[in-house]
Amino acid sequence: MQQNDVFLGIALAATLFAVLVMNSPDIPTRAETTISLQSQSHTQTTDSTATTEKVINMSEAEVVNVTMSTSMGDIQLELYPEKAPITVANFVSYANDGFYNGTIFHRVIDGFMIQGGGFTEDFTQKPTGEQIQNEADNGLTNEVGSIAMARTPDPHSATAQFFINVNDNDFLNFRSADMNGYGYAVFGKVTSGMDVVDQIKTVPTGAGGPMPSDVPQTTVTINSITVD
Repeated sequence: MQQNDVFLGIALAATLFAVLVMNSPDIPTRAETTISLQSQSHTQTTDSTATTEKVINMSEAEVVNVTMSTSMGDIQLELYPEKAPITVANFVSYANDGFYNGTIFHRVIDGFMIQGGGFTEDFTQKPTGEQIQNEADNGLTNEVGSIAMARTPDPHSATAQFFINVNDNDFLNFRSADMNGYGYAVFGKVTSGMDVVDQIKTVPTGAGGPMPSDVPQTTVTINSITVD
């Protein structure tokens, strides 16, 4: 089934600014202006039950520490399998498989988030595994430095792409168990290297590959993500 891999909505109350990205569907907003973010399509399956074995392997860990090595420096994160067992197991599985090696931060919006983990430097979108259950209702919030899963308008459609919040994006948090209120599942936070995140968020952006805006004009590469 062909689907768009990433969709994030943001309302910026302080600005009168709107960006429309290819075929962006309607999304809930909390204020007057909306940035709709959506990436190109890819092939994926829809069976979220296939993550069960991964969850079992994470069940005894309280915190999982990972290092994200990028072309601008290292970012250390701690992940919370007790809060988001499916999401953490999914992310760690992609990391251990080397999936993220050579992918890029393909969408950067200062004041919102930096997003990556799906495209290579030539803007080839990598095929992913199954979609996973949305675990946004776990008490973790989309605050500065948190890492969360990107998805399509379907709440349970996240695969590999993620974003790191560079603002307190509380409107991305879980509100209700429906399409408009599910929010975006936070599963960890940056513990070291926030200065690297801050460098990435300020790189000049513009058009790139299939995307008309918000693409870093200097490529920011994810060299690897390793479990410490």
